Amino acid sequence: MIRTLVIIFAFVFVFIFGISYYLQPDDLSSCDKKPSNVSGCKPVDAIVAISGGDTTARVNAAVELFKNGWSDKIIFSGAAADKTGPSNAAAMQAIALKSGVPQNSIFIDEYAETTKQNALNSQNIFSEMKIKSVILVTSGYHQRRATLEFNKHSSDVKVLSHPVKTDKDWSGWWWLTARGWWLAGGELVKIIAFYTVGV
Repeated sequence: MIRTLVIIFAFVFVFIFGISYYLQPDDLSSCDKKPSNVSGCKPVDAIVAISGGDTTARVNAAVELFKNGWSDKIIFSGAAADKTGPSNAAAMQAIALKSGVPQNSIFIDEYAETTKQNALNSQNIFSEMKIKSVILVTSGYHQRRATLEFNKHSSDVKVLSHPVKTDKDWSGWWWLTARGWWLAGGELVKIIAFYTVGV
């Protein structure tokens, strides 16, 4: 009986850890807080943060990277959830400006309504500004799918993942809440769709 319980516990632990690890790739995990000459830890041409979920946490993570010298440019992407108000990208820009990021360092895409559109619209900015490397910031549960979309639509741009590990919707304890399972399950379904039907 005890052996069976141990096996079940181990299986559940590996399953949860596997989902967490898969959904949240972090290419900066072995880097210091600031960039260095170590391979994979060098500054990039731009930091990209996309809206959705806890947008404020995503902005704050991007601003922290900016202030630590990872890039001198930030791109915010996201349309307005409420069409009568400002776009999410404009709202993100306002937060960054209040945090001390200069206006001329911020670029916005106000029209993307999906992750795929985030990638496509950001690619237009990449091409216009000759950007060849970016750090992509989004919530932990969303990072894998966002990175897949950006890699697909930005084939000539090196995309480094850096998820917001903890925000109001997601943390290391996501598996203790129904909301956490809903987000993780939804992302896994969308990732399967990405590979099977390309959406």
